[in-house]
This record gives sequence, C-alpha cells and structure tokens, in this order.
Amino acid sequence: MTISKAAAIGGGVIGAGWVARLLLNGIDVAIFDPDPEASRKVGEVMKGARRAYKQMLPDGLPREGKLTYAKTIAEAVADVDFIQESVPERLDLKHKVLAEIDLHAPANAIVGSSTSGIKPSDMQVAMKKHPERLVVAHPFNPVYLLPIVEIVGGAQTYPEAIEVAKEMYASIGMKPVVIRKEIEAFVGDRLLEAAWREALWLIKDGICSVEELDDIMRYGFGLRWAQMGMFQVYRVAGGEAGMRHFMAQFGPCLKWPWTKLMDVPEFNDELVDLIAAQSDEQSDKWSIRELEKIRDENLVGIMDVLSKTNKGKGWGAGALHKDYVKRLSTLAKKPVSVAAARAKANKPVKKAAKSAKKAAKKG
Repeated sequence: MTISKAAAIGGGVIGAGWVARLLLNGIDVAIFDPDPEASRKVGEVMKGARRAYKQMLPDGLPREGKLTYAKTIAEAVADVDFIQESVPERLDLKHKVLAEIDLHAPANAIVGSSTSGIKPSDMQVAMKKHPERLVVAHPFNPVYLLPIVEIVGGAQTYPEAIEVAKEMYASIGMKPVVIRKEIEAFVGDRLLEAAWREALWLIKDGICSVEELDDIMRYGFGLRWAQMGMFQVYRVAGGEAGMRHFMAQFGPCLKWPWTKLMDVPEFNDELVDLIAAQSDEQSDKWSIRELEKIRDENLVGIMDVLSKTNKGKGWGAGALHKDYVKRLSTLAKKPVSVAAARAKANKPVKKAAKSAKKAAKKG
C-alpha cells in the first residue's frame, strides 16, 4: 500500500520533517498550519532535507511532490489517503484537530499522530465517525532521515488499519515497529526519559558537564547503539557464552545503589540556568541551522557506511538506507510527465523570445 496524496496538519519541526520526507518521495502534500511563519519554517526544513538527500543521491533526486498550503483542515484533508497530524502535545488540542480531520477526511484515509507520549485511545474518543483508522506514528527528528516510526493502535483501532499504516510508512523508506501494548511515551521516549533523568542528576550533582556527558555517549556506547542497539551489544559483551553470561555477570549490579533513576531532580531555574549555560559554552559557536547540517551529514555518512557492511548487504539502519537510496534512485530515473517536459522545454524558448524583443527595442 503506497501513499497517493498526503495531508500534514501542523508544520513545526516534526510536521515539516514529515512534509520533507513525503515531498522528496514524490508525493503531493497539502499542509495546514495557522502559524503565519509556517511557510518560512517549512522552507528552512526543506532546504536542509534537500541538502541531505543530495548527499545520498548525488546523481539527482526524484521529482519532488507539490506542496499546497490549505486555508483549513477540511481543505487539506479533502481528497487524501494519508494524514499526518503533528500539532503540539495538548490533549484538548489533539481532540479538536482530530475531530475536524475525522469529519472531513475520506473514510479510508489513514490518520497518524506524531504524539510523543499520548495514548491513541485517549485521542480517538474525539473521532465520532472513523476512530478505527487512527494510529500513533511516533517518529524521531529529523524525520526525513531517521527511519524509525513507532506504530501504536488504540482500543478502537482496527488491526487492518495498523497493517495499512505499516505498509504506507515503509513505502516512504521508514522502519515501522508496532508497539505491542498501549502505554504512555511508548518505547523510544521511555528509554530516552530514563537516560535524561540520570543525565540531569549527573549535571546537577557536578559529576560532569553537559559536554563531557555528550562525549561519553558519542565516543563510546552511542556508536555501539547506533548499529546494534542495547541487547545485541550486551550479547556480544557476554563473550562466547552470550547473553546468559552477561546477565549473570552484571545482573547483580541492578541491586547496587548506583542510580538516581527513580528520583527526579527539582526542575528549577537554578538547574535550567546551569544546563543552559553549559550548553551555550558547548555549542554557541554554531547556529542551530549549522548544527542541523552537521547532524544530517553525520547521519547520512553513518548510514552510508552501515549500508556497505555485512558483505555488501548492509546492517541495521544501513540495510534499510541501502534499499531506500536504491528506491529513490529508481524514482529519480522515471520520466517526468508530458506536461512537465513540455513546460521545461518551453522555458528557454520564452527566455530567448524575451531577449529578442529587448534587442529589437534597443535597435
């Protein structure tokens, strides 16, 4: 199941990332966002996404989909088969937006919510017509590069809708993982929240700075996680005896008083100022746009390297990246429509005609 035409409701960082991935896969997108700066913000994300995709596809990108700015949600979702909702994380706002989507969208359109932690059952109560087609589709930033998307169904979601959603997200180069039980924050953010809490304590207690903590991650276990995840890394750490040996060796550590994971540091101005000041010292020499460019170049490079390992078959995200680049390359080789080809061919003629008229006037 592929996507014919899509709607994006919300054009913030995540919403714009979805727009970029869809457009760069040749899919037309209608977007609704009441922010008067939406066009500029989406444009900035598109600029970065195009740059990253040119790094992946130096021989040329596929024909880009057409982006249309709708004046209402009803206009945006009128004739689409895929809708991605990415509005702020407020349940009352989600209810309002999803109710309107449900009222106006075609009955067969899949609705994915980019929520980072709200359960789909809590959202779909606002959908009176077709709540069965709502799934949580939680991505990670930048959406146009990172392939993972957590799919979560609610109490009213049809199993068939989950299967169609999986196929649709896979068709734009993503790795859909269906979460087996509906919980707040799903899996990815549960793990991130645990690491984030411990990190806040380490900074608050003066154990390390934010830069030192980031260095420990990016020069150490972060590199292992990027290509094997947690459990496969620990299986290898167990040596020839594998996971059983690792669990026997390090299992007792879980009872040692190492962590403050269950305690939450007071999130006050003092802690915010401390972390913000250290973050400024670490990264102030780069703008956010420069950091995004560095991030994207690094991600493409890492995935490109992983795509060449395992006897050329690729490994992990690299194997998916290899297939995605191949699919995009195939799309890029498809001929443009007759109308588009004719318009392109007429451009130099029009320019030449204008130049001739100017020359005649001067003469």
